[in-house]
Amino acid sequence: MFISKQTLFAAVVAMSTLPFLAHAGEIPAKKQTDLGLYVTATEAADMLQDPDVVLVDVRSRVEVAFVGIPKRANVNIPYKIMPGFAEFNPEKGTYAMVANPDFAKVFDEYAQENGMSHDSTVILICRSGSRSARAANVLAQMGYTNVYSLVDGFEGDKASDGPQRGQRVVNGWKNAGLEWSYKLSEAQVYPEDR
Repeated sequence: MFISKQTLFAAVVAMSTLPFLAHAGEIPAKKQTDLGLYVTATEAADMLQDPDVVLVDVRSRVEVAFVGIPKRANVNIPYKIMPGFAEFNPEKGTYAMVANPDFAKVFDEYAQENGMSHDSTVILICRSGSRSARAANVLAQMGYTNVYSLVDGFEGDKASDGPQRGQRVVNGWKNAGLEWSYKLSEAQVYPEDR
């Protein structure tokens, strides 16, 4: 029996998302939002067939520059930024990021410039679904009512066991084989940098 590479890839992706989908009702606390609207990367890709749905990448400029960005992302508006002299966080083993003080203002300006309303469908994506949840709460407080957090993010969740334990290979935009690029379009650039 012959199985095409595409069929095999689709089966692997489907199997890799089963653990997440089995617990879809159990969103981890750090990924929960006030609005309670969540999508996986593959669900988001389906929603994004509608050109009126807006995908906002809320990762830092450094992340999108070195890790890539979904090709369908409308814009990058970082929820957190890396300050020039970031403090080392020994608990996490990395440098601490801080909240972007301009996030709400820049998003609101982007929404107005692009004819969005408070009812427009917005999907937020970060690395793994935590920052997008916090950013969704900010937008909800601003009156936006249809804001989804992409719960598995751009890179996905970490494998809890096996040879890839601790690596972001479980789910997410890249692991689902969805289109992405290291090159940002002019439209995707953080509006404050234009």
